[in-house]
Amino acid sequence: MQHRGISQVLRPQRSRVPNQKPGVFGIFTQDEMAFRIYTKKLQNAIIKFKSFCLHILRKYNAMTRNKIKFSHTKWLLPLWILLIGSIVLYMIAHAVQQDDFRHIRTLAELNAVTYGDNMIADLNAGINITDTLEQILISTDGRIDKFDTIAGRMMTDYVRSIQVAPGGIVTDIYPAESNEAGKIDLIHDKYRGETVKYSIANDALIIHGPFELEQGGHVLSIRNPVFLQDEKGTPYFWGMTMVIIKVPDIFQHSADALTNFDYQYRLSKTISPLTDEYTVVDQSTETLTDPVSYDFTLGGCSWKLEVMPTDGWKNDKLLLLVVLWGIAVILLLVVLTISILFVDEQRKKFLRLSLTDSMTGLLNRNGFNLQLEEYLEGNKQKNCVGILLDVDNFKFINDVYGHTIGDQVLLQLSQSLVQAFPDNSIIARNGGDEFCIILKDCSAEEAAPMIDAFSKASRSFSAKGVEHNYSISLGYAEYPANAEKVSDILRYADIALYEVKLQGKHGALAYRPDFHNSKRTQLGFSLSDISDNLPGAFFIYRADKEDERILYANQEMLQLTGCKDLDDFMHFTKHQFRNLVHPEDLTQVEESIWQQIESGMNGYNDYVKYRLAVKDGTYKTVLDYGRIVESEHYGSVFYVLVVDCEFIKTHYDD
Repeated sequence: MQHRGISQVLRPQRSRVPNQKPGVFGIFTQDEMAFRIYTKKLQNAIIKFKSFCLHILRKYNAMTRNKIKFSHTKWLLPLWILLIGSIVLYMIAHAVQQDDFRHIRTLAELNAVTYGDNMIADLNAGINITDTLEQILISTDGRIDKFDTIAGRMMTDYVRSIQVAPGGIVTDIYPAESNEAGKIDLIHDKYRGETVKYSIANDALIIHGPFELEQGGHVLSIRNPVFLQDEKGTPYFWGMTMVIIKVPDIFQHSADALTNFDYQYRLSKTISPLTDEYTVVDQSTETLTDPVSYDFTLGGCSWKLEVMPTDGWKNDKLLLLVVLWGIAVILLLVVLTISILFVDEQRKKFLRLSLTDSMTGLLNRNGFNLQLEEYLEGNKQKNCVGILLDVDNFKFINDVYGHTIGDQVLLQLSQSLVQAFPDNSIIARNGGDEFCIILKDCSAEEAAPMIDAFSKASRSFSAKGVEHNYSISLGYAEYPANAEKVSDILRYADIALYEVKLQGKHGALAYRPDFHNSKRTQLGFSLSDISDNLPGAFFIYRADKEDERILYANQEMLQLTGCKDLDDFMHFTKHQFRNLVHPEDLTQVEESIWQQIESGMNGYNDYVKYRLAVKDGTYKTVLDYGRIVESEHYGSVFYVLVVDCEFIKTHYDD
């Protein structure tokens, strides 16, 4: 081990470069260096690009003189200049960016090494204090006279205290003021003991910490084990010399220099030789992006100085200069082509819009017909399957849950169509909730398993946190087995689709000749048509003891209760069935109704007689025909027909 003399320790010499960057690049800023390096490159690139453009123009003039004809002469030349110019610009910008990145990173690495070495020198100054104390102890056979005087001469602004610990017990501390708590048994201290034992066992100087002091601030502890020789020349452990170093004070000059040169940094170390875990000693920022690092080992611990430029690894100013120059040159060369390209792009955009459904992204009917025509041009002899499908009760979904939910259902269904059918299929939204598909080069028999699986797949949507199931109906037909013209294939698929509707929805059917259009008359009556013209009073309410909310009443029911419309009826009843029943009859009626529910008589009629409230304050004796039904959307509900007993007596009582 080499030791410095006392005079060297009292006046430690440290390399400081406060006003310039380290190394050969230290007299320039990063931007100045980049500008000097790449100015020459840009000049050469400009010359080469101009030469290239002149070469292209000469070739063009030669072809013109020789009357060489080629297609799209008016835009081909500017297009090629634009393309090649963009490529050249990209290559220049990329090369400049990469070179600049390497330059900035190399410069950062040089700074990391330089200031890392400065930090090592800073720490060695503290180590030298312990070495000097060790030499004094060796020369005086373990005695230090005038400890305070010697330690006082070695104090610096970054040293908090100088200590000696004979036998591992701290006995002398300079300065003593505010450091009395440091007189401890190091070997048996629960925080320091293991590290101290390691230092003694390996005769190794250890830089332990950093530690946070109770009185504030952070420190590093430099502990140097001292071994003397007995009369027989056998080494024995005398104790330890120690210096408590204030951090980040000891690194202040290096840290300030890095900050002044626009660098962010982080200095970390392992707490002791007994752990591989790093802790931060000093830092300018908590976040560093891909920093360069300088690793070194000192005092039995691993150290790491990480550095990166404050503005990041990219010189955006230089890159912007290159890009702006390149764009300006290219624009000057292709200005005549801009309008042509713009018009062409707009034409393509409008074409896409005219052929695409804006909500689902699928083809619309125009796009479907166009792709079908293109397919038929070269495939007139091949089989294909046309499919038509829609969402069951889609109007109900829109009316009850809103059009936003309805749109979500359509979007979900469109995505499942793309995933379920082959990539070469023609898939379109026909309008509303209707979709049409052409499966190319296959028969109905081949497509049937795929179609059947798709139609029976479970589907649901979420509304207010509740999942609701929905289904689809699907009809399909084959060309040429069912349709002589491919253009007719969807018409036959439509016939099959409505056959599915007649059979209860939620399924798929292939077209058969026995499907007749006349059956569609069965679907021509809407719920409102039927309910308004039904010759009897009818209403629906929830089968729930806590909430007997009325859901619907037809026109006849409104007339029976003397209400002008459904809103008036709901206001009169307060939306509750119990408000339709005379108070004296309510208990009997509810007992009869709930007896049906509790006995599990779902699907069977229940008959109960009671006095029905009329809006004018009177009551009518009625016979109630009720049936409990499980509704997909409302749970258990009562379907009720109400007959005026006086009417029956008048017309049917003999």
